[in-house]
Amino acid sequence: MERIEGLEAALPAMVPWRVTAGRGVDWTALEAALGTALPSDFRSLAEAYPVLVVDDFLIVSSPAPGAEALWGSACREDEILQDLYEMGDTEHYVPYPRPGGLISWAESNCGDSFYWRTTPADPDAWPVVVRTDNGEWFEFPVGAVEFLAGVYGRTIDVPGMPRDFPADRPQVLGLPDRAD
Repeated sequence: MERIEGLEAALPAMVPWRVTAGRGVDWTALEAALGTALPSDFRSLAEAYPVLVVDDFLIVSSPAPGAEALWGSACREDEILQDLYEMGDTEHYVPYPRPGGLISWAESNCGDSFYWRTTPADPDAWPVVVRTDNGEWFEFPVGAVEFLAGVYGRTIDVPGMPRDFPADRPQVLGLPDRAD
């Protein structure tokens, strides 16, 4: 499993947004609301970074301290994915909390969605699934951090993405946690 430092090496513009003391996410509350544990690489990323927006294109989700139950609930109630499933537009994928269902962890401003497929039982073995804005589905046998490091390190190609993705020198904006 890729460590955060590998992602930071591939995407150095994210480093200024690192919260060195940790963000203090209540993982017990979040996972109780969601109904499952989450991959350790994502937990490390979410402890170190707020929501990240890369090149005003890719938004990497991160639960805000104090709003963990809301984040977990939103993941369980992914209305867009549910609608796609009901229309038969998810290939063989199903929404979480169905067994092996998809949980969203990132999205693009063009309608691409990035998920974990929640099988096998060990969250650290969950693959990344991408649904492009063209309705194509692709699965990658890596976790979220390794996926991002691969995309920005140019060792993973995601078919269907814009020609300029990823940019040669991606810019990153960290969105501060809201206190309300």
